[in-house]
Amino acid sequence: MAERLIYLPLGGAGEIGMNAYVYGYGQPGRERLIVVDLGVTFGDMDSAPGIDLIMADVAWLEANRDRIDAIFITHGHEDHVGALGLLWPRLQKPVHCRRFTGALARLKLEEAGQPVDQLHIHAPRPDVVTAGPFRVQFVPISHSIPESSALIIDTPAGRIVHTGDFKLDGTPVVGEAFDPILWHDIANEGQGIKVLTCDSTNVFSPHPGRSEAVLANPLLDFVMAQRQMVVATTFASNIARLKTLAEAGVAAGRKICLLGRAMRRMVTVGVETGILTNFPSFIGPEEASELPRDKVMLIVTGSQGERRAASAQLSRGRYLGIELKEGDSFLFSSRTIPGNERGVIRIMNALSEMGVDLYDAEDGLYHVSGHANRPDIEAVHDLLKPQIVIPMHGEHMHLREHAKLAEARGIPSVVATNGTMLDLSGTAPRVVDQIDTGRLYLDGTMLIGAMDGVVRDRIRMALNGRAMVSVIIDEDDSPLPDAWVELSGLPELGRAGVPLARNIEGELAEFLERADDRTVMDDDRLEEAIRKITRQVSMEEIGKKPEVTVVISRLAAE
Repeated sequence: MAERLIYLPLGGAGEIGMNAYVYGYGQPGRERLIVVDLGVTFGDMDSAPGIDLIMADVAWLEANRDRIDAIFITHGHEDHVGALGLLWPRLQKPVHCRRFTGALARLKLEEAGQPVDQLHIHAPRPDVVTAGPFRVQFVPISHSIPESSALIIDTPAGRIVHTGDFKLDGTPVVGEAFDPILWHDIANEGQGIKVLTCDSTNVFSPHPGRSEAVLANPLLDFVMAQRQMVVATTFASNIARLKTLAEAGVAAGRKICLLGRAMRRMVTVGVETGILTNFPSFIGPEEASELPRDKVMLIVTGSQGERRAASAQLSRGRYLGIELKEGDSFLFSSRTIPGNERGVIRIMNALSEMGVDLYDAEDGLYHVSGHANRPDIEAVHDLLKPQIVIPMHGEHMHLREHAKLAEARGIPSVVATNGTMLDLSGTAPRVVDQIDTGRLYLDGTMLIGAMDGVVRDRIRMALNGRAMVSVIIDEDDSPLPDAWVELSGLPELGRAGVPLARNIEGELAEFLERADDRTVMDDDRLEEAIRKITRQVSMEEIGKKPEVTVVISRLAAE
């Protein structure tokens, strides 16, 4: 049986976030595998109430764990490394990454109580990591976090370039610049590039991407123009932006205060790994609260509206002794990720009510994207000249547009969403299987499946309320006429102005008095009848059918 080269996205293809990709080589069904990235996305109150993190379900990988040779992490963003500590126990394979990413990966493993002896740190190309039939190199590429890496994956069937997240930035402020000469050499080695698996996030952005360095002067001008306290928020992982903001604050004669655990952690890791140098000194919130307002600049977490981050805390009042006042300025130096708009707007409105002046990145002065725009994606196609392009990292419309872009240049391409297994062995990609994929939820400290019913029941209770009905069956197998009803999340009074619980109890008392022996002796039949009556009365009185829990207690004869 002929050997084949396969690609299988489990997360990140057809969505933004929770990236998890698989490559395999060998005989069908027996391929040796490598995993690229194990990321998360974040729950929201609309679709996943109470859920902290969402990640790809790795059931297929678990079932084929003996075939996995290694896990590779391209960079330190949460949507690429955030699930490592939670999912590693299910895979238990060596993890490979670069130094800065490795420091963050180590924290993920330690926080989850996992061993770190399987975490291996590597230098970039030309160093090679051998994993089964794969020879992998980490290639520096610019992005909005230091030490992002594309992967060169050499296989017996040809060379794959997996871009990870990237942009074309020759002056990224912190981290490594995009090096076109290096990539020209990569494209022209051996038989060239067989497959380009490529970031699709900004495929609809028509203008060439801009360098992080262009923000220095606009941000300095902004801070200089403010007369009271200045607050700026951005992604904690965007260390280059943190440095530019801090330098602008210092140049404007202000002391810098970092608020938010994730931000302080990123700066600390950056300094410890040597990635971040000459970062301005900063003060704590106690000192910041005592200084004149025109002498302080806060750089805070929460650019995406996270409820517990520093931005949200400040919008709700005093935080760590610091309180915003009328005339202060608040800058969102970031793009709002689709789906986070409501949380961001909630914070903006709360700040506006305080009299705080708001500024955002909509005019392009105070933010540049970390992803390649359409012209940059086209430039990478032209530079690498791949035989096949596989779009990744994007919603379906992004993948489809990227595939059309490649095909317009005569490069075979296909839209492969999560669970779509491709055979890349030939001259064009071919769909060969569809794997059942799903999501895992971190609910408090427990991992649960998206289809386990926990979140579904939580949503139903939130939408419909809940009724708890308690019934007692005596020693003679006769129901006591009094049922007890407790309501949660429902109006106290019904349409007639009578307490809803009392109304339900009355209807249940009449039912229990006339219930036949067959129903009373069968818990399932009795429970179903009680549930039906409770929902019917509730619907008539308040227009809602609550979730009903029935507790039947049977007294034993002595």
